[in-house]
Amino acid sequence: MCVRIKYEKQHLSLNQMATLVPTKPSALSEPPQSSLVTALSSTPSLPLSYQISTAILVIAFVFGFPGNLFVVWSVLCRVRRRSVTCLLILNLAVADALVLLSAPLFLRYLIGRKGWEFGVALCKTVHYLCCVNMYASIYLICVMSMDRWLAVTKPFLSQRLKTKKRLLSVMLGIWVMAFLMALPMPFYRSVLPASRNVSIYLCKPYHWESNAHETFQYLTETILGFLLPFSFILFCYISVICRLRSAMFQRKERGNTLILLIIAAFTVFWLPYHLINILQVIGLMQGSSSSILTVAIAARPSVTAFTFISSSVNPVLYVFAGSSHIRQAGLGFMAKLFEGTNSESASTRSSRGSNTESSVFTKLSIKVSRKGDRARAKTLGGEDETIADMHTRNEMKALNTLN
Repeated sequence: MCVRIKYEKQHLSLNQMATLVPTKPSALSEPPQSSLVTALSSTPSLPLSYQISTAILVIAFVFGFPGNLFVVWSVLCRVRRRSVTCLLILNLAVADALVLLSAPLFLRYLIGRKGWEFGVALCKTVHYLCCVNMYASIYLICVMSMDRWLAVTKPFLSQRLKTKKRLLSVMLGIWVMAFLMALPMPFYRSVLPASRNVSIYLCKPYHWESNAHETFQYLTETILGFLLPFSFILFCYISVICRLRSAMFQRKERGNTLILLIIAAFTVFWLPYHLINILQVIGLMQGSSSSILTVAIAARPSVTAFTFISSSVNPVLYVFAGSSHIRQAGLGFMAKLFEGTNSESASTRSSRGSNTESSVFTKLSIKVSRKGDRARAKTLGGEDETIADMHTRNEMKALNTLN
């Protein structure tokens, strides 16, 4: 009987052991946690959830960290003329590279089977940087979308606004805003014992056993980190698509395609996380016995792993988008891709400028033609063409040639 009880304790599920821990196992950009630390130390192989998380972290770090460093090197060392999109991609790569630096710590946490060994300060700092990355990424994408919207709908205003001083101010504002928005994260993160009878400590969420604090954290992340900025992005690109369908803009721009790929990747890897946030808030309102709360807690580890992949997928997208330049430019293929966003913005402005000139010439030609009609009306029916009529016709031909 004693042997059977001991065996059942070692094989309790994650949801059963959650009652032994004072907080729910949810976190931002962290590997899924299990309270079954004793079982981890006694079994020869890692649980399946730990194996999946380890594989995801290894792939994200191996491809994402050097990939983002390559993006930074390409922009700083190979790109000659940096467009707004190019500089925003640079900041996005820096944010992703910083958050991927935490991957070795999480790998040690998963594989070492000794809990969190790096102290409370590093526990709070790592998750704080993950939250900063979430806010910085989405708001950098917002500025990318706004830049494309201005370039297509208001090109002359866009050109006047694109000064170096204004651009640096916008980027600095985004980073300051991201660091401020992420401030609640360190307060809701602490190093706590896995259970009362185990001396192993875990870096986990802690809301002082208050549903109000937990609701505040998840609603703030979802509203400020997804709903509001994503609504703005949709507005910008719906306007851009409607504008590009007009007669003036039939040419497809590579800059728009690149930004749409970045938006799609962010949505794929972050939307499930924010949906789980909403479900968990609904579950908290229904009570601790809610089935929705149970589902949200069980699904959070998987969706959290997806958010970590989002920091490593952008360089892969750039490789596919710039694959046509690889044979010609070699290692500089990514620089060619980013330089293309600058040339396309200039061509959009020149296209709008030429259309404006064309409309001016059209108005002048109409005025000249009206003057010619009035002059011909004053002449008699059988008279020869006057010198004024000849000048009028020559002016119209010249204007039509310019048009």
